[in-house]
Amino acid sequence: MTQSELAQRLGRPLKTVNEIIKGKAAITPETAIQLERALGISARFWTNLETQYRNILARQQAKTELETQAAWVDRFPIADLVRHRLIERGSTKAATLAHLLSWLGISSPAAFDRVAAAAAYRASPAFAASPEAVTAWLHWGELQAADIEAVPFDARRFRKVLTEIRLLTRREPFAQVFERVQTVCAEAGVIVVLTPELCGTRLSGAARWLGSRAVIQLSLRHKSDDQFWFTFYHEAGHVLSGGRRREFVDGADLEDVQPDDDERAADSFARDALLSIDDYSRFVEAADFSRNAVRAFAEAQSVAPGIVAGRLERDKHVGPGQLRSLKRTLTFTSDR
Repeated sequence: MTQSELAQRLGRPLKTVNEIIKGKAAITPETAIQLERALGISARFWTNLETQYRNILARQQAKTELETQAAWVDRFPIADLVRHRLIERGSTKAATLAHLLSWLGISSPAAFDRVAAAAAYRASPAFAASPEAVTAWLHWGELQAADIEAVPFDARRFRKVLTEIRLLTRREPFAQVFERVQTVCAEAGVIVVLTPELCGTRLSGAARWLGSRAVIQLSLRHKSDDQFWFTFYHEAGHVLSGGRRREFVDGADLEDVQPDDDERAADSFARDALLSIDDYSRFVEAADFSRNAVRAFAEAQSVAPGIVAGRLERDKHVGPGQLRSLKRTLTFTSDR
């Protein structure tokens, strides 16, 4: 059948039929019905073919666009994301980029830039150092948090939970302790996740809000009990900061950054929650920082000796490493 004959049967201009055959014009539902009547082949057949064809063209165009943007993946810690089985490494950079975008839940690098620009934590020095790595780490934490059930946030209940958790700092093994921390915090509307650090992040923790629930995300960067518990209570301080539901991302070396009022308040909260202000002051005045004295004080405070050792180091009452033997090394379950 010639194009001219088909055009006559359809009652359509020859130019239109020619453009349809060349793929320049789409087969509309109306045209599909006309083809059904003229050729005896169902309209659904023609609309399905049109949809498949347009999908193929769109994917080809998207593939071309990814190939031109493939270098963008170099801004992310791809090796770590692959190692943790979060994404697959494709046969080409463009294929890896496609896997990365799907995991991030965004359509393009431009969409990522818009999301990152709108993030409340973008002012953090840690974010400024590597926005792509930090965003990937935070997204991983969101995925972990999505698997944990928790009630809406209850500030009063969370304060009580923090008192209970303080007693857990002395217990072992860490995996069981952390599981208990997750359980009791979820009962107060706070989801706690432990997310391995990604290359380029240099993060200690983050405090954010997902709907009516708070999320505390910890990296276990330094893998010592004093750093872990101080960071946990620091982020808890952010969660409880006057009812303001803000987002905080804290670098691992906060002492190298001039803290603002929010960070100073979170530091104070962590210090006071872990050790009694008056008792600690009297202990410092006694000036006996021997291992036995630190252990005895920690026992009286019902906290791990490493917490006291870390506090003395931060306050420069002892030198770095002087009480290292009192600290416990913590590891991810997968590291064992």
